[in-house]
Amino acid sequence: MRPFARSTLPLLLALVASAAPWSASQAADDTLQVRIGYLGYRPDTGPLLSNVIPEPADAGLRGAELAIVDSNSTGRFLKQSYSLEGVTVDNPQALLEAAQRQHAEGLRLFVINAPGSSLRELSAALPDSLLFNAGSADDDLRSTACLNNVLHTLPSRAMLADALGQFMAVRKWQRSLLIVGQTAEDQAYAAALRRALKRFGLKIVAEKPWSFDNDQRRSAQADMPLFTQTAEYDVVLVADERGDFGEYVPYQTWYPRPVAGTQGLTPVGWHKTVETYGAAQLQKRFEALAGRWMNDRDFAAWMAVRSVASAVSKLRQADATAIRHLALSDQLPLDGFKGRKLSYRPWNGQLRQPIPVVQPRALVTTSPQDGFLHPFNEMDSLGYDQAEVTCQYRAP
Repeated sequence: MRPFARSTLPLLLALVASAAPWSASQAADDTLQVRIGYLGYRPDTGPLLSNVIPEPADAGLRGAELAIVDSNSTGRFLKQSYSLEGVTVDNPQALLEAAQRQHAEGLRLFVINAPGSSLRELSAALPDSLLFNAGSADDDLRSTACLNNVLHTLPSRAMLADALGQFMAVRKWQRSLLIVGQTAEDQAYAAALRRALKRFGLKIVAEKPWSFDNDQRRSAQADMPLFTQTAEYDVVLVADERGDFGEYVPYQTWYPRPVAGTQGLTPVGWHKTVETYGAAQLQKRFEALAGRWMNDRDFAAWMAVRSVASAVSKLRQADATAIRHLALSDQLPLDGFKGRKLSYRPWNGQLRQPIPVVQPRALVTTSPQDGFLHPFNEMDSLGYDQAEVTCQYRAP
């Protein structure tokens, strides 16, 4: 048998060598390619009347990039490869054109960091695609004007306001002074606060519109005490999303009271001070990638890409409709480093998630608060519950 073995060995080696390139090519061809589009557009907010630190220009995009890295770290063992095709533009028309161009190239999965008006346009223009909203907190998109091909990873204003309202109820801050800025976003935030206070049995003793156009860096000490003089209150609520005046309210109020809302004690989707349940490792990976702190838009974009990756790993395919159906079921496991299993609400596509309530340098609490119960899921005590939604969101 030895002579025979020696004579056939070269032939066997030749066969193996000739088959190796074919096997490698076949393995590469078997890898599932998952392409995700990122579309970013943030409108110019105009000149500010304060020295508030602006949001980073790459907010959202960096979170999506980190999620691609995280997904590929495990995807290579499952023969899955994830790629991000990011576009950031400076006007809504360019955003729509970029979306149509990516769609023509075969993309059907998108992360959108844009205002609600642009999200509506993209939803209508890409009816066969799945869009993840990582940029608009508008409540009407979750309550009266649902978009059937959109899932929301950014918390709504109602979720944020309810998170704050629950904490106020726990602390027995019954009476509020509400100060509202001039922009449409400020009005929307104030409406969410009013809804939350009514929901939890809290009272607004006075509401004042902010109509000054002066620079508060020079006059806050003189203006704020007089402006906040009214019936006694337990807390001052501020609706100033752009940051024109809200940073100058703390420590300048007529009564020595806490300030909450868009400034002071703030409910957020994500914050640097969130560190438990493995969040510290996510924060470190993000800082190594982006060179800055992760914010709520970064986390929303990260969560969108990770939702896709979790669904693809379970389905072994990247079909947009199949991913949406799975996401709206209770069969998609999602970990967002918030101590709870996350899931999407089948009645409006909103991601259920705990909401951190923070001050600039520390986590104060996380809502839902203990004692705020719900028949099915305590996280549904934040934002619009199924009975409150009037639009028809077609769940599978």
